Amino acid sequence: MRSIDIHAHLTPQCFWRTTEGGGDWHTIGREQDARGRQYAIVGGRRQELPPRARWTPEERLADMDSLGVDIHVVSPYSGFYNYDLDTPVAVATSRDANNEIRDMITSWPDRFAGLATLPMQDVPAAITELERVMVQLGFKGAMINDQVNGRTLDDPAFLPFWKAAEQLGALILFHQGGGTIVSSRLPRYHLPNTIGNLVERTVTFASLVFGGVMDACPDLKICFSHGGGYTCYGIGRMDYGWRTRPEARQHIQQPPSTYLRRFYYDCIVYTEQALRYLIDTVGVDRVVFGTDWPYDMEFDWPVSWILSLESLTQDEKEAILWKNLERLLGL
Repeated sequence: MRSIDIHAHLTPQCFWRTTEGGGDWHTIGREQDARGRQYAIVGGRRQELPPRARWTPEERLADMDSLGVDIHVVSPYSGFYNYDLDTPVAVATSRDANNEIRDMITSWPDRFAGLATLPMQDVPAAITELERVMVQLGFKGAMINDQVNGRTLDDPAFLPFWKAAEQLGALILFHQGGGTIVSSRLPRYHLPNTIGNLVERTVTFASLVFGGVMDACPDLKICFSHGGGYTCYGIGRMDYGWRTRPEARQHIQQPPSTYLRRFYYDCIVYTEQALRYLIDTVGVDRVVFGTDWPYDMEFDWPVSWILSLESLTQDEKEAILWKNLERLLGL
């Protein structure tokens, strides 16, 4: 059965080449520890890179074949958002990474599609790069963080970006980069990832809905990685708050649950019960296939896992694995 992966990352080859022998890639460096583990040095912070992050497109294709994945919708490594760096640095790294994805799309048009990274700390610069990749490079959209230097995306300063994304028909995939909301309270046990990622997605859903962004831009296309976090489980409480608290109704006239089907959600929820609940809550036509390739939270043999789920019908499996993304992205 065909499969299209919306959640597959790229650590660009230009980063690896430029940092060989101690060089810098637009101020970003690389070092290796005594055990051979590779780290990107971004703004003075070390970020560990998994072994497969260095793979060439040809090596990626071989792995995709082994997993039964036909298409990667490639998005740059979220550690290179660079929102806290100077805007010219973020513009340069964004363009380099996006150009490399363009080269992959051009060389293997049947196997790769593109989601860009953008310099979101500068809204006009982000719009300029989004226009470039959508109009000139044939991308499908972009991947961005849940917040930009502490600001959530309902901040009025970002409304021109949302209007541009809507007009361009760009799909926006939300994926955290760096620390999460859990990091400052409980940085241990890998919880900033395992819990924090899910909290971030829930906060983003709430900010875009309660903040009125989805009403201001009714044709926006947004996908939440990691199944939208705790959104579906907590939507009843959001509705109750909307009914009982006037500040929750400041920007929206309908309860938050009416917005659930305005979004798409990837299937990275790890258990059959959670995936079944997601499907039953938002509808199978809003759930798309993703793997988090090539990082350690990628679940094993993802296509086989979907095909093995007894609670899903054949039509539901096909919808998740490829039909929904084929329709959404025109693949």
